[in-house]
Amino acid sequence: MKNIWYLFLVISVNLFGQKELDQLLHKWNKKNIPYMSVETLALPKTKAILLDARDKEEYKISHLETAIRVGYKDFLLKETIAKLPKDKTKKIVVYCSLGIRSETIAHKLVKEGYTNVYNLYGGIFEWKNANFNVVDSVGKQTEKIHTYSKHWGKWLKKGKKVY
Repeated sequence: MKNIWYLFLVISVNLFGQKELDQLLHKWNKKNIPYMSVETLALPKTKAILLDARDKEEYKISHLETAIRVGYKDFLLKETIAKLPKDKTKKIVVYCSLGIRSETIAHKLVKEGYTNVYNLYGGIFEWKNANFNVVDSVGKQTEKIHTYSKHWGKWLKKGKKVY
C-alpha cells in the first residue's frame, strides 16, 4: 500500500509540474515552432543538430553535448547559417533554459527556409530534470546548470543551480 501511495504522489507531482510548464510556455510562446520532448531527443535514433540559444555565461557552465551556441541577444543569422549544413531539411533542435528564447531563434531559421526545426520543450532545465547529462566548457559532465535568474531557476528541479 505504501508503494502505491508513493507512486501516486510521484505521478501527481510530475503531472502538476507539466501542467505549470505548459501554461508558462503557452503564455510566452507563439507556438509557431513544433516542440520536441527531451525524451525524444535522447533516443539514439534521433539525429539532430543542436543549437543553444542562451548567453555565453550560461553555455560555459553547461550545455547539451555537441550543441553549438548561437546565442539570443548576440544571435547572428548569417554566422549561424554558416555553421549549418547546406541541406535545409536536416533536423535542427534549438534550446534555451525553458524553450522561450529558443522559439524565437528557431522561427528565424524557418523563415530562412529550414524545414525540420524544433524547439526543445522545457529546454536544458527539462533535459536535466529528466536526468540526462550536460557538459561544461571543456566537455566534462557536470551537475551545474546556469538558471539565468532565481525567478527562472524555480523550474530546475535537479542539478546544481548557478546564477
